[in-house]
Amino acid sequence: MPFKVLIIDDEPHILIMVANRLRANGYETATALSGARGLEFALRSKPDLILLDSVMPEMPGEEVLYRIRQDGELRGIPVIMLTADVKKTAVSEFRLRGAKEVVFKPFTPEELLQTVRKVLGPAG
Repeated sequence: MPFKVLIIDDEPHILIMVANRLRANGYETATALSGARGLEFALRSKPDLILLDSVMPEMPGEEVLYRIRQDGELRGIPVIMLTADVKKTAVSEFRLRGAKEVVFKPFTPEELLQTVRKVLGPAG
């Protein structure tokens, strides 16, 4: 059974690129264009991994991450933050908040795939 990966990002072209690359490598994907929709989907489907953009309107990624870590059903799901924040301190800040890994934008599809494999292992 393939791993389910939820991608939450407000940029449609990133959602499409990431979802296509993960599906081509055997992962099942779902996408959400907002933090609120992503949280709703995560609660319903319990993905194996969440890829989460840090900067989004309405509910920033940091808030989504906080809510995931506070929820008894979701807190164990690993989260990879996607950020354009070039400060290297962003890695430690996100990890302190509960992120498993941080990938800096712009990233290559291969770089992201390697990080997903590092967290989940090869697609099942």
